[in-house]
Amino acid sequence: MSQIAADTRFMAAALAVGRRGLGLCAPNPAVGALIVNDGAILARGWTKPGGRPHAETEALRAAGRQARGATLYVTLEPCSHHGKTPPCTDAIAAAGIGRVVYAIDDPDPRASGLGAQILAGAGIEVTRGVLAEEAWQVHLGHFLRVTRERPMVTLKLAVTADFYAAGPPAGPRLLITGKPANAFVHVQRAIHDAVMTGIGTILADDPLLNVRLSGFEHRRLLRVVLDSDLCLPPSAKLAASAAEIPTLIIAGTGAGEDRAERLREAYVEVVLAPRNPSGRVDLGAALKLLGGRGLTRIFCEGGPRMAAALIDYDLADNVMIITAPEPLGHAGVLGLDSNALKLLEDPARYRIAETRMIGSDRLTRHERRP
Repeated sequence: MSQIAADTRFMAAALAVGRRGLGLCAPNPAVGALIVNDGAILARGWTKPGGRPHAETEALRAAGRQARGATLYVTLEPCSHHGKTPPCTDAIAAAGIGRVVYAIDDPDPRASGLGAQILAGAGIEVTRGVLAEEAWQVHLGHFLRVTRERPMVTLKLAVTADFYAAGPPAGPRLLITGKPANAFVHVQRAIHDAVMTGIGTILADDPLLNVRLSGFEHRRLLRVVLDSDLCLPPSAKLAASAAEIPTLIIAGTGAGEDRAERLREAYVEVVLAPRNPSGRVDLGAALKLLGGRGLTRIFCEGGPRMAAALIDYDLADNVMIITAPEPLGHAGVLGLDSNALKLLEDPARYRIAETRMIGSDRLTRHERRP
């Protein structure tokens, strides 16, 4: 096997290992690391919950003395600055690693390019850029938080075969997808830092927005509701369960303090964000607020209006459309308006990254181009 083929193979494995930290390690990225010698994997490491220990030090700890002279594969440039823990570059050099292969430079100005320089200065061979595009997608939340002060957003829409997301406004709740697709959505919630929706969805469906999968009972991801005028009733499932599952309402400036206090008494956190010209919470400001809290990955399950706005304002980084096999067969609420659909289908704006079946439903995943 050539060196290039081996590097690609082991970096793909490091990316897979790193994904174990998705949704658990914010504000830090979900990094994966492998220590390899003579074609054999000696140790693995990934970023632990809360962001520490880092993947590199976990792999080095597991490898022990076997790390000397070995190759470290890591999905992001090793950190070189002092934070709450010493730099990973120091630990790598002290362990006697002979070669470091990493996927992509860290955009953090305290680290970008410096980690590679320090390692090379310590006599360690450095190779960078292996599976950089794949690593960019995995670490997108970290990259956007550093460069745009916001988390990445995964937008999920469930639609009928004739592209309706709901029935008529006065009709009953429309159950679109089957059990396998519903389970997939819960997995997606679990690998994000928060799930976000709008007050319209809450008033129409009264969802719980938690992770309901066997083995994930401990997962208590943040639930975020954009509620410009604080219309969330204290009897809603989100408010009733806020003492057990963290719940954040982002209201518009000038929202009634009496309503805010009533929700706070139910253990719902309420914060204010600027409004857009139409009077609703400004989406960009809301995401910047979430980025400021250290969140890197948001799973959005809002309705068609929120979905269209995220696409219109270039804030939807991954768009997952789950299409059921059956049509609605009559007028309803379209999944996206014509302008948002046009943008989603624009190859200069998005690319189709994945199409597959989940049970009887079809998933089409669009990735926003850098």
